[in-house]
Amino acid sequence: MNITEFINRHHDHILSQLFSLIEIQSISAHADKRAEMQRCAEQWSKLLTDAGVDKLTIYQTEGNPIVFAERIIDSKLPTVLVYGHYDVMPAEPLELWESSPFEPQIRDGKIYARGADDDKGQSFMHFVAFQYLNSTNQLACNVKFVLEGEEEIGSPNLEKFCCTNRDLLKCDTILVSDTSMLSEQTPSITTGLRGLAYWQIEITSANRDLHSGIFGGAVANPINELTKILGQLVDENGKITIPHFYDNVTELSTAEKELIAQIPFNETEYKNNLNIKHLHGEAGYSPIEQTGVRPTLDLCGIWGGYTGEGSKTVLPAKAYAKLSARLVPNQKSEEIAQLVADYLRSITPKYVNIKIEFLHGAESYVCPIDSKAYIAAEKAYTATFGKRPLPVRRGGSIGVVPVFEQTLGVKPILMGFGLEQDAIHSPNENFPVNLFFKGIETIVEFYKEYAQK
Repeated sequence: MNITEFINRHHDHILSQLFSLIEIQSISAHADKRAEMQRCAEQWSKLLTDAGVDKLTIYQTEGNPIVFAERIIDSKLPTVLVYGHYDVMPAEPLELWESSPFEPQIRDGKIYARGADDDKGQSFMHFVAFQYLNSTNQLACNVKFVLEGEEEIGSPNLEKFCCTNRDLLKCDTILVSDTSMLSEQTPSITTGLRGLAYWQIEITSANRDLHSGIFGGAVANPINELTKILGQLVDENGKITIPHFYDNVTELSTAEKELIAQIPFNETEYKNNLNIKHLHGEAGYSPIEQTGVRPTLDLCGIWGGYTGEGSKTVLPAKAYAKLSARLVPNQKSEEIAQLVADYLRSITPKYVNIKIEFLHGAESYVCPIDSKAYIAAEKAYTATFGKRPLPVRRGGSIGVVPVFEQTLGVKPILMGFGLEQDAIHSPNENFPVNLFFKGIETIVEFYKEYAQK
């Protein structure tokens, strides 16, 4: 039985198994969902056990559990380590969802639910590929699974787990499906990721909220001051103003610019999809360069004062913001974190206090395109999509990818099958059903190519 026949025979059951994971509200950012995190880890464990792994352990961490499983058919054969995460982003704002985020629905050929793409849907493709190969006695590699529950909050416990369990995780290549393709018609393999630094900022004025009529004009307003401070971080040309921020940023060579220019990009479609009239980014760089190979600094949230119904004449005591930077190769998250914190303190006026908390960081990653594993992935995409995939650097961050490289000495291959319009992290997250199944077929092809001597 080939993989297409397997999918046709088990189509509904495969989706039912996926939905059993999606229905669990495994939101790592919410402390009250710890029981759901454990339940999702246990559901993954049940599925893997039923699929025929030799060994399975749920490792408890200081945060959420890590599921490890393996199927070793011959120690002399190469070993593939599959990484995925079962935690998801919060679903808010709930009122913008067209259906309940944790009650998956298929509409217009797409699975709609939180985690449909990121990353339950994409992780599950590897499970089905393994299930097929193992049940039909076609598995020609050893396979290990690592499924964590903290990727969306920076994977704070995974590096320690990797360092402690190097022998357990020993492998020849690592597969990660947590990225996207250029389009359904233009397959691509992610060959680079930006790093990340993330802060929370708190501005304080008085020791309590004050009446804006009695005290306004004599006491500084933290919201006013916060917006003034944040407004100084990026200039009108999209350039970050923090001293030494760009010191380690390498400019693109002419050859690299020419390669990037070959990547299909339709600006009109891009703007229409986002319902915007104009693009805005760092001057002198194309949108693909801006989102893939240039660093950024963005506000992710800002709040303070009274935001309820009606009016309340209050001078708030505090104002808050969340700030993130996407980093490129040679920029280190901790160094950038310190640069940003020092600059924020230097421009904060003396009549307010600032508190800066560095929440988490991740390093950037670049994958070679001449390794055995990459070439196998390239051939797999070509077989199923009918086109050779383009190597593309993407703007997102997956903190565990450089961690794997550093702790295990292996370069992960980023076999993503999502699309930018899948609305990951947003209301109405979705994943095209046909890409879900084509992803399974491509992963099966990868194993066949990679196992060849």
